[in-house]
Amino acid sequence: MRTAPRALAGLLAILSIATIAVAGCGGDDDDDAAAGAADKATGSSGGKVVVDHQFGETTIDGTPETIVSLDQQWTDVLVALGEPPAAYGLDPNTGGKEYPWRGDGLADSEGISLTDGIPIEKVATAEPDLILVGWAAEDEAAYQRLADIAPTIPLLGKDAAVDRWQDMATVAGKFLGKEDAASKLVSDAAADIEALKAGLPGLAGKTYAMANFVPGDAIYVVADPEDGSVVAFQDLGLQITPTVLEQKADQGRAELSLENAQLLDADLLVLFTNGADPNELVGYRDLPAVRQGAAVVLDYTAVMGLNTPTPLSIPYSLEQIEPALQAAAA
Repeated sequence: MRTAPRALAGLLAILSIATIAVAGCGGDDDDDAAAGAADKATGSSGGKVVVDHQFGETTIDGTPETIVSLDQQWTDVLVALGEPPAAYGLDPNTGGKEYPWRGDGLADSEGISLTDGIPIEKVATAEPDLILVGWAAEDEAAYQRLADIAPTIPLLGKDAAVDRWQDMATVAGKFLGKEDAASKLVSDAAADIEALKAGLPGLAGKTYAMANFVPGDAIYVVADPEDGSVVAFQDLGLQITPTVLEQKADQGRAELSLENAQLLDADLLVLFTNGADPNELVGYRDLPAVRQGAAVVLDYTAVMGLNTPTPLSIPYSLEQIEPALQAAAA
């Protein structure tokens, strides 16, 4: 089932997961806004850092020592920089299991259950001096409840569904006083993608679609070329298939009726089916990617690693789709 609240619909219409709300609660411009927020974050370790975001700006006074991350991308960025948060939100859809790409990076961090929403009192008990909430702050009121506890950073993009992890790393580098490490993290990830791209030159100019098939409901597909989830694909030389781009998008995702599976006419198809057989989709076997052997059905974890990508998740998830990438490049 697809949950309807806009906060989830905007971020994870590609996934079928439970809504995360704040417990106790009664395009190019978007990409530029997020990148601008990263560029305009000013300050250094021990000083003040001002971060622009969708609800205004947040001032971080001094290097934060107790960070609570309620956003999976932010959590991964902090782990990748060697600065894991004191506490972090657990993904309620993994059955209590940790993402495999994190290893023991969060061994000393406290997990916070988000099954029933963001527990405000639990967050406050951690006595954070910075809260990273990202998309889970579904509106300004939800953001403000957290901001009343400590400086809080929601989405960087004004109307973004998924922030670019590179922008998050840039901001984190500034408030942690680790700008060189953040820059290296971004450049190293870019080099890894470039190496993969060099081995698959046939991907240049090819198209892709990343979609969620919800039986009995609809198909939800990434349809915004500026969304943070598309960066790795674009860096490999792929573009969203035009038939998807033509659809009306709601915060980066378009809803297709079940009889319109033929619109997924891409060279590469990445599919999440909620455990269903993809052949239940009418016309699935006739899709170009399926005929070419360039269609892949991923589990929740792997598709999460692409839908909300991070420097840790991208290598893991790309490995899962590498055979399909090779087929699309042929």
